[in-house]
Amino acid sequence: MTQHFKNPVFIAIRCCLLVTTTIVLSSWGQAQSEPMRVFIFAGQSNMVGTHSRVAHIQRFPPFAELDQPQANVLFSYKLGREQMATSDGWIPLQPTKDYFGPELSFGKHVSQRIDAPIAIIKIASGGTTLGEDWNPDNPGGFKLYPLALAHIQSSLGELDRKNIPYKLEGFMWHQGENDMFSKEFKPIYSRNLKNFIASWRRDLKVPNLKFYIGELCTKTIWGMDNRDNMLAIRTAQKSVTADDPLAEYIPTSHDAVEIGGEAGLHYHYGTLGQLEHGVNYAEAYLRTIGKATASERKLQKWPYAKGSPVKLFVLAGHRNMEGERAFAQELKTLKGHESLATDNPQIAFKYNLAGGFKKSSDWEPLGPAGPYDTFGPELSFASKLQSSITGNVAIAKFTHSGSQMNDWTPEGTQAKDLNLYQPFIAFVKDSIRELESKGHSVELAGVFYHVGENDMAFYPYRKDAAKWLKSTIAQCRQDLALPSLKWHVCQQPPPDQKGLNGIDVTANLAAIAAADPAFVHLKALDLPPQAENLVLDAAGIIKLGEILATSYLEHR
Repeated sequence: MTQHFKNPVFIAIRCCLLVTTTIVLSSWGQAQSEPMRVFIFAGQSNMVGTHSRVAHIQRFPPFAELDQPQANVLFSYKLGREQMATSDGWIPLQPTKDYFGPELSFGKHVSQRIDAPIAIIKIASGGTTLGEDWNPDNPGGFKLYPLALAHIQSSLGELDRKNIPYKLEGFMWHQGENDMFSKEFKPIYSRNLKNFIASWRRDLKVPNLKFYIGELCTKTIWGMDNRDNMLAIRTAQKSVTADDPLAEYIPTSHDAVEIGGEAGLHYHYGTLGQLEHGVNYAEAYLRTIGKATASERKLQKWPYAKGSPVKLFVLAGHRNMEGERAFAQELKTLKGHESLATDNPQIAFKYNLAGGFKKSSDWEPLGPAGPYDTFGPELSFASKLQSSITGNVAIAKFTHSGSQMNDWTPEGTQAKDLNLYQPFIAFVKDSIRELESKGHSVELAGVFYHVGENDMAFYPYRKDAAKWLKSTIAQCRQDLALPSLKWHVCQQPPPDQKGLNGIDVTANLAAIAAADPAFVHLKALDLPPQAENLVLDAAGIIKLGEILATSYLEHR
């Protein structure tokens, strides 16, 4: 059923867009210089864009213009369940009323990198299963496979009627949260996914159609209270993409997640997460065609005199150490911190971010280096150190904002693909070894760790957080042969909620500090006011870095 919007302003805008679409279609029909590249987006609620808000796009500088239609990208969609919203043909790419999915940032990102025109067909419905709704052989429920096939064929048929040449370039799939709750569907997800992929290639008559399979985000509440279920789907998806050279697994657990409820945890990406979600698919596709975005920031000159000693500072942690909601563009508007936006060639910087999603190939000048024009507390941390101490400073940063504190323990969890302890230790050892290979003696000045924000918001994890961290620190000191290695452990105010307050995590961390003189417990309780639980904005991240640096200066 078509959903009609009766607002007069919306109708006027829509009429203008339809005229624009007709012009675009006609011009491409006449030019036929290069085939239009068509992409299919499909899945359930995190593909629909549930809990994203168009009005919130302006909050995130790298994506600020994406609330406006993209006249150079065509869009055809059918979304929802009982009453499906539909575009009624091709329109310029734009938000679907007051929400959107990964298609907005994907369209912008890809169209900026290639010369060919692009078009996106999207069919998504929340709360649906691959085992039933999307089943190609025996569709049940909302019968989405035949519905999606008919919509895709209809949309392509319109291009045929306009004599517009096109080729199907990719199929972006994000689904699995509902199959993981089914005793019937969870064990056979890999078999169903293989059949799903094969059926699309057959029915669309594109045997080499590339599939991009989006990871179920472990940063959501399901990443903690349904770890085993998510692991089962994740393992199935990885198995399928490993066996299929034309299918790729797309990590998304580092993407932002909507902040909801008193504790802050949520089930959906929300506004920022959806914008990042689309960039993930875009970058994967661009790599496929050899047009990956270059992001290396090389040191033009090694900053330290030959044979001089270097103090190495290791920063580690989760969402706020990664800098989830701190954007480089905002540095220019934060009085007194404008210089942080400029690379600092006096400090060598190495990083492994988002569980390896982005990592430096070599030492770089210190500067904003996050996956989405983001930065972490390392910038203000280094600035304060440089103004207070002499000598060489190097920084190595290791984060995974989609991890929980048990993923950092030496024993890890059943989700072995999230076990971070060994990669973390290897990263620290490699950083030391690389500096030594350049002729420097290296002092590991300390590990500066910000505790897991999600762990603080989920009762069973908050209860064990201090215990998990203690085991990580003990094994780290042993493996690095540094029994007195200082760990500066910072925590922001934990969520204040009746169900959580029975666990005094602050007191638990303070108890470790009381028994361990090399454990420095930092209470970051005077952060600038924040709009949301759990995540810090740019001003908060800058303050966090200053708190960590002050701790070093006071405890060296």
